[in-house]
Amino acid sequence: MYRSGTVMAWNVFRFCTALRGLGSIMILLVLGVVGVTYYAVVLTSYGPTLISGSGILDALIALAVLVLFHCLLVMLLWSYFSVVFTDPGSVPPNWKPDLDEERDDTDPLTASEFGASPADSTNPRVRFCKKCNQLKPPRCHHCSVCGRCVLKMDHHCVWVVNCVGALNYKYFLLFLFYTFLETTLVTLALLPQFIAFFSDGEIPGTPGTLATTFLAFVFNLAFALSVLGFLIMHISLVAGNTTTIEAYEKKTTPKWRYDLGRRRNFEQVFGLDKQYWFIPSYSEEDLRRMPALHGLEYPSKPELESQEF
Repeated sequence: MYRSGTVMAWNVFRFCTALRGLGSIMILLVLGVVGVTYYAVVLTSYGPTLISGSGILDALIALAVLVLFHCLLVMLLWSYFSVVFTDPGSVPPNWKPDLDEERDDTDPLTASEFGASPADSTNPRVRFCKKCNQLKPPRCHHCSVCGRCVLKMDHHCVWVVNCVGALNYKYFLLFLFYTFLETTLVTLALLPQFIAFFSDGEIPGTPGTLATTFLAFVFNLAFALSVLGFLIMHISLVAGNTTTIEAYEKKTTPKWRYDLGRRRNFEQVFGLDKQYWFIPSYSEEDLRRMPALHGLEYPSKPELESQEF
């Protein structure tokens, strides 16, 4: 039994190391798909249609597709690289909790409860990560791929080569949102060419451009369908103010203490300033007045109820 546990731990370690090794390969893969799509939509299909001026209706349709395509592409890449290059949230040095939020405790923690060494403490009110050798804030989890604790960790995403946590979760959601819109637009825009592949008529274009258009349609259709599933799942998580890890760990909990209602749950991720809801950034005012955006303090339902009285 001990031997099998050791082998399992070793296999998991190898898996985490392999994920680290992917590195920039996944970023290059994403950019490769974007490049193929751009070539098929702009340079092969709708760009030439707009330039040729074959018909005013065709030119207007091409112009509309190209403008919308580029706008969504800018937002997609902005959101994507915001997730890639934004730290998901690290535990500040020498951080200590005032109380155990996850156990709904209202009694402050005392110095004696931490003991001489928090690592040796058996107090269930003290959360400690033995891998990072530090105390863990509420809703914080250790990522085996990154090798550190991440504030409000949702998951480690190989596509962005980064953890998704408190500080970049909004950017990840916007990446999913704009990816779904962009891939759906491309799928619809290339659908006539895809259908033409199975017709008896002659298709204009070289074998290379035809193959690129075919691949772009298949890639974008596959991404649109898969991203839609992830988007629906994360919308439900935001509505309940929970993460992927928390939804799995606390699936038997009847009441989630951080569930503040759908609107407040949404604001805990996207902020209060509506002008910033659809861009991968926060207003200075939101960052100042909303501690949850920094990943260390989260309002809970018991706290709000006590404030009302």
